[in-house]
Amino acid sequence: MDSFVIFWILIILLTIGLVTGLIYLGYWIPKRFGKKKLGKWIAGIMSLIVLTLILSIVFEDELFFKSDAKKMLAEHNIELKGNFKLNSNKFSGIGDFYHRFELTISANDKERLKNEITTAINFQQNVDEQFDLRLNKPRYADKEQGQEFTANYQTERKYIYEYYKPNEKGYKPTFNRISISKAENKLIYENISD
Repeated sequence: MDSFVIFWILIILLTIGLVTGLIYLGYWIPKRFGKKKLGKWIAGIMSLIVLTLILSIVFEDELFFKSDAKKMLAEHNIELKGNFKLNSNKFSGIGDFYHRFELTISANDKERLKNEITTAINFQQNVDEQFDLRLNKPRYADKEQGQEFTANYQTERKYIYEYYKPNEKGYKPTFNRISISKAENKLIYENISD
């Protein structure tokens, strides 16, 4: 078996053992001092906290709301003024992180966002589908530099805004891509950390 898999199995087993041991101690120590009811309460509360953490990880996709989407778009000065629908939301990755959500937006918002992209100073028409803003950019930056890179362009099917910011060593760069479909009133947000 691969050493990477064995390492993660051991980490998971160690975590389960540690959490189970702490919950048991939360019950056993008060019981030992004649406070069995208090021990049950402590063990119950600790179990609920662990269960909540596990469920929040398992159901991470389902616990993403329209307000979360609005907040993430606002980081790029994108505001949806009309009503919108959250169609899908996907998180994935352990070492590399990928987050993607899709919205159905109003025709007015689509037109306004399209205009913001096409009138940007760095707008480029008919860019190849394989364009990647991260190429030839630094992966890490000093605190003082605060470099940020943006690209606004259109492909055959989409209007696209990309944002890239190198972070300090030890932190993955920030890379976001927001695309507006030409054929439909769809907005796709992608956060890629690799």
